[in-house]
Amino acid sequence: MDNTARLPDLLQRIDAYWRAANYLSVGQMYLFDNPLLRRPLTPADIKPMLLGHWGTTPGQNFIYAHLNRVIKAGDLNMIYLSGPGHGGPAVVAHTYLEGTYSEIYPNISRDEAGLRRLFVQFSFPGGIPSHASPECPGSIHEGGELGYSLAHAFGAVFDNPDLIAACVVGDGEAETGPLATAWHSNKFLNPATDGAVLPILHLNGYKIANPTLLARIGRDELEQLLHGYGWAPIVVEGRDPMPMHEAMAAALDQTIERIQQIQNRARDPRLGGQVFERPRWPMIVLISPKGWTGPETVDDRPVEGSFRSHQVPIGQPATNPAHLAQLESWLRSYRPEELFDDQGALRPELAELAPTGDRRMGANPHANGGLLLRDLRMPDFREYAAAVVRRGAPGIGDTHALGPFLRDIVRLNEAQRNFRIFGPDETLSNGLETVFEATSRQWLAATAPGDDLLAAQGRVMEMLSEHQCQGWLEGYLLTGRHGLFNCYEAFIHIVDSMFNQHAKWLKVSAGLAWRQRIASLNYLIASHVWRQDHNGFSHQDPGFIDHVVNKKAEVVRVYLPPDGHCLLSVMDHCLRSRHYANVVIAGKHPAPQWLTMDEAVLHCSRGIGVWDWAGNEGDDPPDVVMACCGDVPTLETLAAVAILREHLPELTIRVVNVVDLMKLQPASEHPHGLTDTDFDDLFTDDRPVIFAFHGYPWLVHRLTYCRHNRRIYVHGYQEEGTITTPFDMTVLNELDRFHLAIDVINRLPRPHTRAARLKRLLGDKLIMHRQYIDRHGRDMPEVRDWQWADDPGTA
Repeated sequence: MDNTARLPDLLQRIDAYWRAANYLSVGQMYLFDNPLLRRPLTPADIKPMLLGHWGTTPGQNFIYAHLNRVIKAGDLNMIYLSGPGHGGPAVVAHTYLEGTYSEIYPNISRDEAGLRRLFVQFSFPGGIPSHASPECPGSIHEGGELGYSLAHAFGAVFDNPDLIAACVVGDGEAETGPLATAWHSNKFLNPATDGAVLPILHLNGYKIANPTLLARIGRDELEQLLHGYGWAPIVVEGRDPMPMHEAMAAALDQTIERIQQIQNRARDPRLGGQVFERPRWPMIVLISPKGWTGPETVDDRPVEGSFRSHQVPIGQPATNPAHLAQLESWLRSYRPEELFDDQGALRPELAELAPTGDRRMGANPHANGGLLLRDLRMPDFREYAAAVVRRGAPGIGDTHALGPFLRDIVRLNEAQRNFRIFGPDETLSNGLETVFEATSRQWLAATAPGDDLLAAQGRVMEMLSEHQCQGWLEGYLLTGRHGLFNCYEAFIHIVDSMFNQHAKWLKVSAGLAWRQRIASLNYLIASHVWRQDHNGFSHQDPGFIDHVVNKKAEVVRVYLPPDGHCLLSVMDHCLRSRHYANVVIAGKHPAPQWLTMDEAVLHCSRGIGVWDWAGNEGDDPPDVVMACCGDVPTLETLAAVAILREHLPELTIRVVNVVDLMKLQPASEHPHGLTDTDFDDLFTDDRPVIFAFHGYPWLVHRLTYCRHNRRIYVHGYQEEGTITTPFDMTVLNELDRFHLAIDVINRLPRPHTRAARLKRLLGDKLIMHRQYIDRHGRDMPEVRDWQWADDPGTA
């Protein structure tokens, strides 16, 4: 690194740059007018509502200024992730100082008028949030929720060998489970093919109202903790600015030098790209006062170095003259007249400290991943069709049918290195074993005899933490790549809140013309509720769908393919899509194949449709509509249809299958939704609809509440489960063929001939089922071996 970093003149200018960033940060929180203090502050200069967070901001400003120096000195490719909760003032200030902000938002010009607009927009109606939001250039990390910054940083550098992700970890954030686990991501980082993560743990001592744990343990214990995680920490501690500048410059020089040593050794062509031992990556621990450089006391209570600096340190400057005077003194302590010229622009000798062009962290294209996104090379999914000898023939299991398709996507994109599969130790369990014909799991920790499918380079990323898998994938997508997250259905709930934040990012960024759209976040939810009979009640929960559909319609998509061919068609579509969160729910156990590949493509393109081959309606409206959504609900519906057609041939039945759940919503509420006319064409406007649904019944009612047909009766998961047989799971929740057929009979306006007798027979079947499984421990042969007949009415 450039040894001039330690020259007093450069450090003095870095200190001035830091003061400028601090001044802009305070101005964003407080000032409505008079941005350069051309005159004494008045109450009219103060915002009517004071919002924002000061405590973390000066430390982040300090870090950003010093990162600029090493970027310039080494021509580094670096992005910045702000982990502490509401560090928005810092990242906005720095992207403004480096010029990126004004390039994207020309109205926020680099003069006094632009400064005023910069200040006014912060936490102001119609303006920008107080955290590192999508509106802020350079941000890939939604800062409204804590815990995910380090996982995002690692996701960003996978397959980005030249990228360094500088990740500021707040000491409050470090108390969250996802962040505490993310330290272990260094066991998955390959220095030969991946970039580097530079964590900077910012210990300023306090959260909103309490001390932080890591700030209240001894330094030896802290260093031992970080060392035990596999890091080599360098501590920078103090309060006096100039010694801190010197220490931070030296620490960053040492850190960058060590990163480059690790990478150069791993990339030495004489080693053939082999990594012989996991490196101990460097990191920095910055220990500085919370609210550094702010007011030491307010109303005789400690503020700097206290939790009281967390948000707005001086609370009532517009109505309290003493507070107004203290605020003005605080702002003037940064000596803005030394920092900005007469027009309000940053002085040239300070502006030149920032990197230029794409090397600015606010302008780095990796922080606007759509700019770098390349289409996946995709095989033709139709080539993976199974031979369908007859309709409803048993298949190998839908996810098992998907595996070869994903395997070949891995192979086709090996040169581009832009596709990975993430999962919490479940890729094999979820039926994707064929993927491992093309790749291993990436793993840099120790191996032992008997370990399988572990390698320094791999396209599968597995760690038994749903948080890390989602965080890695989000970072990977946000920096311009593609991926898939496979997970058990019951435990995908662990990332509910992470999904919220990513969906919000997608929604907001879609409205920003300068942010290019990224690849969709694709969930493959397998090992689902209806086939968790061996694990029992703890593994039975289909409620993630309910959570997903709460988000904006332009962001979320939910697919429940009924068979393997439909799963292939749906997954091809999802992997090609942009800027969605796609949820695909599929089974892994042997299951019927209902449609030929051509039929599946047509059906999935429509998203919903009548299966004429399953029903028996004529030209008149049917007596009943039997609808299904999901693989097991489809099986049970068709089995119920077969029973009804055999015993009540005079009953006319229409079968509707739903692949795209959002088709149930009105077109006015979701882009995929059906118009009322199209909905009525499928479901009629007055005939009973017996709807077998994969998830909780109320969701279908919610999606269809304003339709003309008020006679929709939904069978789904009723929170009943245990360790039992597959069919008994459906019986416990009244989703089975017998309950469905009984419900049809109950909804008819007048009983058909033989209907009462059939209802009694079906009730007896339920009794016989219970007696059989209690005795034999498996389902009755007539259930276990049932198959669709070409003409159920003659069965």
